[in-house]
Amino acid sequence: MSLSENLFYFLSFLAIFSALMVVFAKNPIHSVLYLILVFFALTGHYILLNAQFLAIVNIIVYAGAIMVLFLFVIMFLNLKKEGDISAKSVFVKVAGVVSGGLLLLVMIASLKSLEPYQLKADIKTDIGLVENLGKVLYNDFLLPFELASILFLAAMVGAVMLGKRESGERNF
Repeated sequence: MSLSENLFYFLSFLAIFSALMVVFAKNPIHSVLYLILVFFALTGHYILLNAQFLAIVNIIVYAGAIMVLFLFVIMFLNLKKEGDISAKSVFVKVAGVVSGGLLLLVMIASLKSLEPYQLKADIKTDIGLVENLGKVLYNDFLLPFELASILFLAAMVGAVMLGKRESGERNF
């Protein structure tokens, strides 16, 4: 087995284990931390697939910004309250087990229908690089890119103007 295969299996095990720990962890902050670990494992998979742009965006957007927001929401809600077990929570657990079992059944059925995957010899190694994305973005899609930047600039100016208070009004 090569190094990339070993790394793939390690990252896959890490992603699956961390995803299970997201579901089974009692503390919601631990669940968020395990979810960040899942995102890092997926970033490793993107790097193995030679998709550096997706890997960088995954780290910045998901593991960075969204997980920080999740942590803030969990800390803001203060989930320290202990609740009693009611019929509603038992129903939710049973519904979760049934839906999870049905999802597992669908996944097993879909895996049985797949043919064995075979690698082709003419794989391009430069697919997914940021350089290629920049060439396509600035050559083929220059006008929509510039229009989107003007739209974002107008939105920022509008947000500043809406947020700006009149100069005669004072905050105490």
